[in-house]
Amino acid sequence: MTAVRAAIAGLALLLAAACTAPAAPRSESSAAGSSVCAKPQGRLPAQTPTTVDVIEQAYHCILGNYYSGATMDARSLLTAGFIALTRELNLNGRDVPEATMPALTGDRKSDWTAFEAVYRKVTAQVPDLSDKLAVVTLEAIVTALDDNHAQWVHGAGGSPPGYYDGDGYGLGLQTNFNGLLAEGNPGAAVPPLFVTTVEGGAAQAAGLRPGDVIESINGSAPFIDEKSTSAIAALYPRYPEAGPIELRLLRQSTGRRWSVTLKPGVYQRDLAALQGVTSKVLEDGIAYVRLRGFAPDAADRVFKAISRLRTGRTLTGVVLDLRGNGGGSATEAIRLVSAFAHGKVTAYLCTVDAKCEALRTDDTVELLNLPLAVLTDRNCASACEHFSSAVKDLGIGKLVGTRTAGIVSGPSEPFQLRNNTILAFPTRHHLGPNRQTIDRIGVPPDHHLPLTPKDAVAGRDPALAKALTLLEK
Repeated sequence: MTAVRAAIAGLALLLAAACTAPAAPRSESSAAGSSVCAKPQGRLPAQTPTTVDVIEQAYHCILGNYYSGATMDARSLLTAGFIALTRELNLNGRDVPEATMPALTGDRKSDWTAFEAVYRKVTAQVPDLSDKLAVVTLEAIVTALDDNHAQWVHGAGGSPPGYYDGDGYGLGLQTNFNGLLAEGNPGAAVPPLFVTTVEGGAAQAAGLRPGDVIESINGSAPFIDEKSTSAIAALYPRYPEAGPIELRLLRQSTGRRWSVTLKPGVYQRDLAALQGVTSKVLEDGIAYVRLRGFAPDAADRVFKAISRLRTGRTLTGVVLDLRGNGGGSATEAIRLVSAFAHGKVTAYLCTVDAKCEALRTDDTVELLNLPLAVLTDRNCASACEHFSSAVKDLGIGKLVGTRTAGIVSGPSEPFQLRNNTILAFPTRHHLGPNRQTIDRIGVPPDHHLPLTPKDAVAGRDPALAKALTLLEK
């Protein structure tokens, strides 16, 4: 699990404490616009099969609770679901005459009725595929929201065999372009794609090094016409995904080109990755603090780290390294902002009709009274972008590095479906302190200094060097 997945890590925390509410009776879920899904209330019972009734519940849950559900064209959801259904039939070498998309009028209730009638006819012809067709249909409906914080959580889940707290799962590498960004927003970065960190696992065993350029992934180019492709997402498999990944690599320092096949698996992370926060004093009394995610205690960890660095010396500034920070708790992002400014709005959460709640600094947090520079990159997502946009908009520090991920549609909230799976999505949209949209756009740095493969090979850090010069002035 990579750090960038923390853009939806809050959902995992919710599931850990997930709970149940009685499922609505069939008559309630049939009424368009009724309250068809509820927040979990206790430990979730065992999941039951996904049926057309569950798909209907999810459809109305989205339209009734998603932040733009009231104004969206619901036909896009049903069309996406039907496309997935027919594709699954084809993948299984099956098809039925009834699998024809019904005419949709834009009336949500009648469109669902038409969709359901055809769906039932189709699945009745292939009962052995009914479970699989239901799953792919509902997955496609959620995907059609095109929202990086929307997810349907189902299936066995769990941890891979041999996993211990703090272990990683995957190929054991990080690159300059994260998998979640590739899935949700292809074309958002520029080439080349290269290894920035080798954490362990298959990548380490195969001898990969920082700076190695990835020219193809399973035979597909990571960039076409200088626009990123979704092939990059394959570098970040999630358990139980275990298929081998073939990479074509270039080591620019020697000109060597070679191919390697990496198999995802469990690997042990280093101590720094487990700690979440690392810190040290750099030249001229500048504190360097790296924060890898906004876990529930992230702000306090940063404050303790700075306090320890202050013991016996005078600090002159703080470099906060948020590169690779996939997000987490918005509350922790607000508390961290609050150590540098009081009485400010850090963000807004807004409904589709522009009714907004201001998220304000926690003025009980003691001010650090130190100048700030923040290192950002395309792997800084969600709560990391909440913090970064507040720093920039409020003028409490300078951002150095590259633009953030643009993965901050809004805080994801869970809803329980009748088969005891969880549907999660934002009910309000995130805007920056200046009421600007950050989702899909990201936060631009004040000083653009991207890492290059040559920098990675040589161990140079141009963004950190620039941050130090800013704080030394």
